[in-house]
Formats: sequence, structure tokens, C-alpha cells
Amino acid sequence: MRILHTSDWHLGRSFHREGMLAHQAAFVDHLVEVVAAEQVDLVVLSGDVYDRALPHVDAVRLADEAFARLAASRARVVVTSGNHDSAQRLGFGSRLIDHAGLHLRTDADAVGVPVELADEHGPVAVYGIPYLDPEALREPWGLPVRSHQSALTAAMGRIRADLAARAGGPRVRSVVLAHAFVAGGAASDSERDISVGGISRVPTSVFAGVDYVALGHLHGAQQLTDEIRYSGSPLAYSFSEADHVKGSWLVDLDDAGLAASEFVPAPVPRPLARLRGTLDALLADPGLGAAEDAWVQATLTDDLRPQRAMEQLRRRFPHTLVVAFEPSLAPAPSVPVAPAGARTDHELALEFVADLRGVPATDAESALLQTACDACAHDPEADVLVTGDGAG
Repeated sequence: MRILHTSDWHLGRSFHREGMLAHQAAFVDHLVEVVAAEQVDLVVLSGDVYDRALPHVDAVRLADEAFARLAASRARVVVTSGNHDSAQRLGFGSRLIDHAGLHLRTDADAVGVPVELADEHGPVAVYGIPYLDPEALREPWGLPVRSHQSALTAAMGRIRADLAARAGGPRVRSVVLAHAFVAGGAASDSERDISVGGISRVPTSVFAGVDYVALGHLHGAQQLTDEIRYSGSPLAYSFSEADHVKGSWLVDLDDAGLAASEFVPAPVPRPLARLRGTLDALLADPGLGAAEDAWVQATLTDDLRPQRAMEQLRRRFPHTLVVAFEPSLAPAPSVPVAPAGARTDHELALEFVADLRGVPATDAESALLQTACDACAHDPEADVLVTGDGAG
């Protein structure tokens, strides 16, 4: 059986206010092409289909199109909900949709009920574990402690009980989808914190004995053991992922379990570039040509903060999204010459500009700050409450 493992689509997410739907749609095109070209039998999507519990209608439309195309392909599809999804909304109509070959598994109480498949080697049981909220499950599941490890251990107990009930016949190979932070995985800046009491990680031993574990939540593709892997997100959602190779895992099961695996890179609609240096150096460096078509995060090291830095950077790097300032020489702290109460608002504003930028405000900037301070000046005599009879 050939499995394509993907996760963390985050449909509807923006990247520093840049819309991503067109890029996400390109990934769906790629995924459908891989299913056909690689003769995929099963697609598993391990949570965070959407970026938020109430997704925008355009994100819902893209998900509907993606699911319809996958359901019409040669593959069966199993989808679980992540911590960004609304389990109830994503799982709506799941019993009807099952008949189309697309299986939405968002109910925590159903983790021990697999999607049953088969190939020439015998049966394959696919168990979908949605994102489990330890607080919500502690009482109904009787969890001994409020933790992700406790919740996932309980879920795997139900799965092992189901597998044990199938013993005695042909060997049943098992595939588990889970949305969690498993120990050994490396996080990036774009994942939402799911820690409980400061603890979020789950040991790999929780999944012992499973033929393949398709993880979601962490956005970098990574292999924790031969059988336990993150596919990562299909697109970069933070500049911390600039060095990631995005894509999906293509996994083969034979009669003994995991037989082979291959990472299939996804298309990169626009790369990321993290630049560092003085403004003049970045604008003049001929080696930065590739960054001219990339989304750019620039860290400027000028001792004095350049004026209109974003505007200047975008003349060469039109897709610059983030500019940070880290001067190579830290400015000496200024000492006020008089108490704050002895200075005007205008003088305080001028001191702030000088401290922030390292040079005084220009005459034009000073005049603009004076206008702003005058506009904000409070006139107590103007605060007159006029009632219906004209009395003040």
C-alpha cells in the first residue's frame, strides 16, 4: 500500500499580511498530481486543515475543491482535525462523506474505530487521532493527569484494544494519524503553543508497535524514527522556516510493515530570504540577486537607523515584508537634562526620536511632531456637556 502523508495546510493563513490562498491552491494541484503519478492508494492529512476554527469562505471553498478532487482520485483519504481546526465544523457530514472515500476523523471518542483498507498483503487499519485537549478529556476519559502524554496514551490504548480484538486472523498493519508535539521534533515560529502547564511534548514510545505514524503540528518535515514522521506544512509560514524543504512523505507498506519511504518536495511559489547587513551593503551586493524575487526579512546593522529603510529596500527587493534594526554599536543611553514634568510634550517626542534613531529629528519632522502635540493638547474649558435643554 502506498501512502502520501501531508499535514498543516492552514488554509486561509496569511504571511505577514500577504494572502496565501493562491499558493495553497498550487499545492493542492501538486498533491493531486502526485497521487496520480505515484499510484498512491491512501492520502493522510494529519490536522490543521484550516488556520482557524472559523475559516474564511475562500478557505472553505479551497478545502471543498481539494477534498472533491482527492475523492475523485484513485486514493482513499483520511483527514483528522488539528488544534487550529474546529473538530465539529470540519467533521460535519463525516458519515455521509465516508461513502465518497474521504474519511473525516474528528471525534475523540472514535479513535479506536479505524478506516479499514486492504491490499494484496492483507488488511490495513487506519486510525485517526484528532488534536486532543487534555482539559476537555480529563474527566470523561478519566485521565490520571492533565497532559498531552496522558491523553495520547489513552487514545493509543483504545487503538491497541481494537488491534488486539483483530488478532487471530491475518496480520493487520496499522497506520495512526496524530496531531501533537512529539519529543525529538524541532519547532518553528509559526506553530501555536499547545503546552499544558509548560509541558507539551509526548514521547515516541506512546506509538510503539504502529507500522506508520503520520504526525501533524510541527511545520518542518522530520523523521523521529523510521516509523514516526512529520510531513510539515506544505508552505513556509514564518521566516524561521526559510531553510525548510516543504513537501510530503511517500511511504510504502508491505506484508511486514514499513518497506520504503521517500520525501516528495512541494513547489515553492515564492522563496524566503533572510538578509543581514547595512542598508547600503544590501542594496549594492551583487550576490543577493536571488532575493529580488523572494519574500525578504532584512535586519539592518547600521549604527544610525536609516530613514525610509523599507522604501529603499523595496526598490531592489520589492517583496520585503519585515525590517528589523540591530545596530552594531549599541547607542549610549541618554540622560534627561530635566525631569519629564519640566519638558513639553514636543520636547519629549524629540528626545524619543533621537534616542530611537541615534540622530535628531529634522526640522520638518520637528514641525510635524509639534502639530501632532498641539492637536492632542487638552483644553478643559472645551469639555462642556450640552443637554437637551441647552444647559451646560
